[in-house]
Amino acid sequence: QVQVVESGGGSVQAGGSLRLSCAASGSRSSIAIMGWYRQAPGKQRELVATITSGGTINYAYSLKGRFTISRDNAKNTVYLQMNSLKLEDTAVYYCKTIIASNWSEYWGQGTQVTVSS
Repeated sequence: QVQVVESGGGSVQAGGSLRLSCAASGSRSSIAIMGWYRQAPGKQRELVATITSGGTINYAYSLKGRFTISRDNAKNTVYLQMNSLKLEDTAVYYCKTIIASNWSEYWGQGTQVTVSS
């Protein structure tokens, strides 16, 4: 059973930075894609960024330039560096992994990010 665990969320003032981490474990095959999504209160879950095992990155257009995704394949870990945080970045941030062998998706439990003025 694949487990996905996020960490690094918290409270920060607007303009500040946070770094999220997500570690996946228990997979017998490689992880094709790791990514971050977020869900603000009353809104649908939305893409933040994804990264493949080969390093191809996709960002939500509105976040490009402030957020940076990176990945350590050896550790099955993905990171999200968030800079110049805004009030509207407040959300629960979820990590998703997609297994290469069968394209199964696994989600973490989410980590809360709260940006205050």
